[in-house]
Amino acid sequence: MTAPTIRTLADIASLETVPLAERLAGYDSTYDVFRLGAERWPDATALTFLPGNSADEHALEISYRELFGQINRAANLFTSLGVGPGDVVSYLLPNLLQTHYVLWGGQTAGIVNAINPLLEAGQIAALLNEVGSKVLVTLGPSAGPELWAKVATLRDRVPSLRAVLQVAEPNPTEKAMSFEAGLQAQPADRLLGSRRIQPGDIAAYFHTGGTTGAPKIAQHTHGNELANACCAGLVAGLGRDDTVLCGLPLFHVNGVIVTGLAAFMAGARILLASPAGYRNKLVIEQFWRLVERYRVTAFSAVPTVYASLLAVPRHGADISSLRLGLCGAAPMPASLIRGFEAATGVRILEGYGLTEATCVSALNPRDGERRPGSIGLRLPYQEIKVVRLDEEGQYLRDCAPDEVGTLMIRGANVFPGYRQADANRGLWLEGGWLNTGDLARQDTDGYLWLAGRQKELIIRGGHNIDPGMIEEALACHPAVHLVAAVSKPDAYAGELPIAYVVLRPDHYASAEELLAHARANVPERAAVPAEIYIVPALPLTAVGKVFKPQLRFEAAARAYTEAIEKRLGDGAGFSVEVVPDARRGALAVIALDADEARCEALVREVEAALAAFSIAYEVRWNGERAS
Repeated sequence: MTAPTIRTLADIASLETVPLAERLAGYDSTYDVFRLGAERWPDATALTFLPGNSADEHALEISYRELFGQINRAANLFTSLGVGPGDVVSYLLPNLLQTHYVLWGGQTAGIVNAINPLLEAGQIAALLNEVGSKVLVTLGPSAGPELWAKVATLRDRVPSLRAVLQVAEPNPTEKAMSFEAGLQAQPADRLLGSRRIQPGDIAAYFHTGGTTGAPKIAQHTHGNELANACCAGLVAGLGRDDTVLCGLPLFHVNGVIVTGLAAFMAGARILLASPAGYRNKLVIEQFWRLVERYRVTAFSAVPTVYASLLAVPRHGADISSLRLGLCGAAPMPASLIRGFEAATGVRILEGYGLTEATCVSALNPRDGERRPGSIGLRLPYQEIKVVRLDEEGQYLRDCAPDEVGTLMIRGANVFPGYRQADANRGLWLEGGWLNTGDLARQDTDGYLWLAGRQKELIIRGGHNIDPGMIEEALACHPAVHLVAAVSKPDAYAGELPIAYVVLRPDHYASAEELLAHARANVPERAAVPAEIYIVPALPLTAVGKVFKPQLRFEAAARAYTEAIEKRLGDGAGFSVEVVPDARRGALAVIALDADEARCEALVREVEAALAAFSIAYEVRWNGERAS
């Protein structure tokens, strides 16, 4: 089937003349994706897995028929362990063939819960208890000694846990079972249970960062996942001839939906590029060889991956098969988009998504104008609008074109709410509109532009960090009076967490001492502040709350100053101020102190220094704009 042409909002509206229900005819659940795939393309390759570290190694291949059989086996195994429609199967796994069996078999038997294996044991235990997990699937001590060292402590801390299944473990430890042996004991040609899954049934729980202490649990229905996968496949133009490289983790919605279910619905092949995906440096180093060998046509990555790939020589590799790369999770610098496309000929479709909307909500048009810095047009069958809210978060009015406001979304992909009822307060506007917490503007052509966040998440290389966990850990130090954690722009990671600290009267602690305390007490390694600044006071709002936008602006000014100094040297005369901007959320103003003869050259140097940053900037000389 030829992919529909998508250039403008009118093309999206044209797609919507066919009801979504008609596009999803025959699909009541994610299980139906694999049932129908096995019927339509039984011998086609569904998954290609590279278990090691070489693009030239022997790959394991699984057909659609075989994948469906393994999903049946996994669902039957979970059912035999007492998992029913409301019970939870959790997994702590890298990107393996077995991860897909667990993911889709778990949704067939009950509810699947993906957990980041990089979390610490205490966080994992809290998540398992929050969802009442009945079965946990993870690596055993042979395949994953570091992970198993954390899991081994959980059994007595999670009362609901009835079974632990170990993947790739020839000799299961006491009180654990072999996942592979369990699969082989089950039939592959049918389901043993009598469950009839409905689109509104809960399929999955994903933990998502919040601005309060514990992660919130986002609920996805089968209908949510089907709708988002169908629409993502439409806008990306996925089809039977595609090979989609999966390098993002399968505990994250992007890996599950974009380089997972959307590709399966289209009958494409998914290439699992090693268990660690992009975290494996060799995948980055051998990326172009992987594209050549497997004729990869599409992939999804975060901006830091694109920056790394741009620096990898292609050495004559034939990458003509590669037609597009999808990018989300964090703003991508326009210069990086242009540089990558110019160097590779690959179209980058920058987009926007959130776990609460299953995965993808907006994307630059595949066939139309791709506007660097924009997150593109809304997805088919999902509405988006930008609104003005009052101080209590209540609706005032819709925003005019190019006016910054709060981004709202509504559609079949929008989740029914968090599992924790109290987390849903203030989440919805009348009419079923979800408040994303993101600030944005929409131009007259329908393109969306992010302009900052109301919510305070820090996004480090695509990883969401709750500033609350940093603040809570530092607040336990006896010398700390007040603390605020915010993001600081970073050329590689997009954002880094930093903290501003006010000390108690008559107490002293150095920044180094506070950093050591943070390393010992912040539960996520990625959330440990990169820097701590000790300040006499924090900016406050009229009602006494810490005014974090001012701190973020100050952090951005520091980052831009450091980048320019590194490029120009200590003797350069300039200043950086980051200020609010009505259209872009924030604007960095770089004022040069130089004679006219040097001005033009300095502007070029500043532009080179800031090429990898996403906050807009202007260079000024004698008060006039010079860039």
